[in-house]
Amino acid sequence: MGAEIVEVTDADFEKEVLESEFPVVVDFWADWCAPCRMVAPVIEELANDMAESLKVVKLNVDANTGTAARYRILSIPTVMLFRNGEVAGQVVGALPKESLVKELGL
Repeated sequence: MGAEIVEVTDADFEKEVLESEFPVVVDFWADWCAPCRMVAPVIEELANDMAESLKVVKLNVDANTGTAARYRILSIPTVMLFRNGEVAGQVVGALPKESLVKELGL
């Protein structure tokens, strides 16, 4: 596991997230979203700090409307934690790292 944050799409979401053997944090975002840009460094820090035990991916909601609709993403940024293919935590909005970790139960 590296700290690389992978961009996932509707086409590979199931393989990359739902079938992952590691817990996966998904950052649902869009180019035009200022709070998404604010949370991006927090997501990168999380990926680096937990690289051994956590996979971190990003999904652009504008380009991947199927997955965004499936998980009812109505506001961004939304950060979700998946464990064993199931949603195990969700945070909406830009939070500092400590709050994000606490809210997701990491």
